[in-house]
Amino acid sequence: MTSRSLSNTVIYAGLLVGAVITLLPFALGLLTSFTSAHQFATGTPLQLPRPPTLSNYTDLAGAGFGRSAAVTALMTAVILLGQLTFSVLAAYAFARLRFPGRDVLFWVYIATLMVPATVTVIPLYLMMAQLGLRNTFWALVLPFMFGSPYAIFLLREHFRLIPNDLINAARLDGANTLDVLVHVIIPSSRPVLAAITLVTVVSQWNNFMWPLVITSGRKWRVLTVATADLQSRFNAQWTLVMAATTVAIVPLMALFVAAQRHIVASIVVSGIK
Repeated sequence: MTSRSLSNTVIYAGLLVGAVITLLPFALGLLTSFTSAHQFATGTPLQLPRPPTLSNYTDLAGAGFGRSAAVTALMTAVILLGQLTFSVLAAYAFARLRFPGRDVLFWVYIATLMVPATVTVIPLYLMMAQLGLRNTFWALVLPFMFGSPYAIFLLREHFRLIPNDLINAARLDGANTLDVLVHVIIPSSRPVLAAITLVTVVSQWNNFMWPLVITSGRKWRVLTVATADLQSRFNAQWTLVMAATTVAIVPLMALFVAAQRHIVASIVVSGIK
């Protein structure tokens, strides 16, 4: 065996071990979700369900978990739409338009990435309470739908790489700023927008702190809060909790599989160039 083959073998063996360590908790959680509470209490965690049961998932439906999933999906969709819209507009302004204090304003805004999200919870709560929006759907989405420093930074850097000749050609054809955005900028930014979509969906789908603080009761309860509530309501019935966790993870895994090609493309576009 050559030194190169030996090196590749060691690398792939290390990657395999890392993959097993990473995926094993998810596999155990999935198996546990199909295990009865009695078998889980009397057996071992590595024991296969005998027989597999869907009772945990039916119990979730009876506990109103479906409404929490619908609220989470609607919240994530509205925030994603707002994030993409306002991030594109702001990034284009910072990248292509000229106005006094543009660069200073951009870097001050980007500096907010250094501020922990927990610092803004109390001010945001007071704002929502004074507006009479506490425990409403709009309180869930308004703080997050007007763009984010990460998305605006990524899009600005990409917009600056787009050749001026394309934009000038569109201007010569009579295109205004909105036409340039819709027909030139956005089509050439699909990989970056796909990556921002994935990051936004994952972060908002898994958001726990803000929905826990701003909502109460079941009407606007999201998946993360509903899953945490299961642990207290059902006395740590872990088979039910693992079923809830599986329901929450499956959409994210499906999204990642569907968008992985665009994610790789966004790394190439924003990293190598």
